[in-house]
Amino acid sequence: MSEPDRIIRLRTVLARTGLSRSTIYRKIAEGTFPAQIKISINGAGWRESEVNQWMENPVAWRTEHH
Repeated sequence: MSEPDRIIRLRTVLARTGLSRSTIYRKIAEGTFPAQIKISINGAGWRESEVNQWMENPVAWRTEHH
């Protein structure tokens, strides 16, 4: 059985990718970084699996493929 996909918060995404907050949001708008998912009224995060896929091959990652 595979592990459930964790939701990670911005601080974790910043630490793992080495990108700045503004770069992450610009890349989301460009479709070259996974978009956030809403997890509560005031909270959002990223699927850990999508961030891991992006980190494996950031140049090839496009939202249309996911």
